[in-house]
Amino acid sequence: MIETPPLVDQYCQGVRREELGLGTFEALLGPGGGAPAAGTTFFDTQTGFALRRWCPPLLGLAPHSPPAHYLARRRELGALETERRLLRGSGTGTYLVDTGPPLGLTPPGELAATADARAREIVRLEQLAEQTADTSGSVESFLRHLAESVHGAAATAVAFASVTPPLRRVPLLPEPPSPVEVRAAAGAWLAARQRPPGSAGPVDPAGPSPLLGAHLLWLALSSGRPLQLHTGESPPEPGALAAFAAATAGLGTPLVLLPGYPYHRPAARLAGLHAHVHVDLGPALSGTGARAAGLLAEFLELAPFGKLLYSSGARGLPELHVVAARQFREALGRVLGAWVVEGAWSARDGERVAGLLGAGNARRVYGLEE
Repeated sequence: MIETPPLVDQYCQGVRREELGLGTFEALLGPGGGAPAAGTTFFDTQTGFALRRWCPPLLGLAPHSPPAHYLARRRELGALETERRLLRGSGTGTYLVDTGPPLGLTPPGELAATADARAREIVRLEQLAEQTADTSGSVESFLRHLAESVHGAAATAVAFASVTPPLRRVPLLPEPPSPVEVRAAAGAWLAARQRPPGSAGPVDPAGPSPLLGAHLLWLALSSGRPLQLHTGESPPEPGALAAFAAATAGLGTPLVLLPGYPYHRPAARLAGLHAHVHVDLGPALSGTGARAAGLLAEFLELAPFGKLLYSSGARGLPELHVVAARQFREALGRVLGAWVVEGAWSARDGERVAGLLGAGNARRVYGLEE
């Protein structure tokens, strides 16, 4: 049996506190951007089956209880008691919480109190730029306030995150864009935000323009706080991420990649090539359910053990925190436990590596207290 300390969830968001109807619950459970097949629900997924395995016992039901019974028990207990039982049953000791959109999720302090754990804030760069744009007049004041906002946030935030898939929208430039380029990009974006609906010309309501996004990344890197990059769920542009990793190697700022399945392999390889690059296990492991052990073994083949960090990637449902944590621990037990039984590893080494992946690496990267 491989033992692990309380987990450090190095990337998650808050949960929905209100009572959830069936449709809302299933929408939060699903992968997003689609609908289940006729006659089925999002419980008919690896995540749904894992939820039915791990969550019902925490609410006083038998494992694998039918969805209808589980949701009835949830309503009986109420949202707050359900959240308390599930979060405290996940075995997580510290949450690093992205406080960007969507709205209506519990903030870090509230999540920590309910879970009887600690929490720190991850600041989302795109949201910081939006907030700064709303309170700035000229381009010059916007850029000045943006730099001040980033470095001010670094005083309390544990990390910055960029959630716009950078390999599609934000050019990962091997050096910061020039001041002339940044001013032009900022002026165009600010003008687009002020343009009346229906007027001619391109408008980018989703966030900063690509070049301005690159400027944001380099601002965050200069703060010294770790930078989390969601590298997306589409094939990366060849060489772009590798060039960015190489260009940022001398800054002393940790770069944490959050790849989606099945594009975890290039990210894990980069973690093996660069001292400052680390890779998150959460986005790739979270939806694989009973296949999580196989995916974890791939990570361990590709990256040094000191470069891999656990996260739940959970958002909205406290159940997703439980599913991620239990799947992670079970995958560790299956993979490392088998190697110990085979004699390839000692039991002490198995538990030491499990501790690194589950908490130790995150504590080192983010400078967290024990």
